[in-house]
Amino acid sequence: MSNGSTPSPHRRLRGALLAVLAAVVAAVVAAGLGGWLVWRPAGDGPGLPGAGQPAPSRSSGHGSGGAASGGPQGPGGAHGSLKGKVVVIDPGHNPHNSEHGREIARQVDIGNGRKECDTTGTSTNDGYAEASFTLDVARRARTLLRAAGAEVVFTQDGDRRYGPCVDERADIGNEQHADAALSIHADGSVAGNRGFHVILPARVSARPAATAPIVAPSRKLGERLAGRFRAVTGSAPSNYIGHGTGLDVRSDLGGLNLSTVPKVFIECGNMRDPEDAAQLTDARWRQKAARGITEGITDFLTR
Repeated sequence: MSNGSTPSPHRRLRGALLAVLAAVVAAVVAAGLGGWLVWRPAGDGPGLPGAGQPAPSRSSGHGSGGAASGGPQGPGGAHGSLKGKVVVIDPGHNPHNSEHGREIARQVDIGNGRKECDTTGTSTNDGYAEASFTLDVARRARTLLRAAGAEVVFTQDGDRRYGPCVDERADIGNEQHADAALSIHADGSVAGNRGFHVILPARVSARPAATAPIVAPSRKLGERLAGRFRAVTGSAPSNYIGHGTGLDVRSDLGGLNLSTVPKVFIECGNMRDPEDAAQLTDARWRQKAARGITEGITDFLTR
């Protein structure tokens, strides 16, 4: 026996219609959701390549060395490659020279006379030594030059007992067949004398000096160096040497007289002037100095 009565034909028909309607609604909802997923632009949700930041680059790394390739941007951009170039950097003096007074006082031939092997250099009024300054800037410049592809050779890296003597400093550049050589210094003039200057070799022909072949290229190096150093550091050319040009020609420096490769000195500022000293003792400014030096050398070697 059944517990309920048999459904009427009308009730069976209504149930069938409701089932069909439910199926249609489900199909419409599914189609709409699928269409939204297809239409939605990439990056509108978490976990997708376009979410927040672009997808990582697939660069092969063989570009010009900019951000796309992941390599360091060389000075001067695409024109700044120094691959195959040799740069000799001569950090002036030596932090240990003061411990070897007799050795550095020895006279050596500078081509047109004789001078001390080396000196202790100067310092700021607060005792920051020129030899410490030159090593710091030289090391910063070395990092930048190597990033641009250059081979960089130091005359000393604080790892010698003293010196080397000025004649050996020139010899190192010559033996390396340097494409450019630079001696880094800071001056020790009186307060009120401010600014940088670049020292160029004079024409010297007294044996063993013979600078005639390097005078012109050294001037070009010096001009490029002065221009970029001024632009990057914001420092003005010396107000006491060079008549505002930032350039000075000398015949009494063995490091220039005995060089057979393009070479200049740069006096980055006056350590005895309070305003210049504030820059020279500032690590951020020294980084600018290193960049100015690097860009000047790069301009000389690539343009």
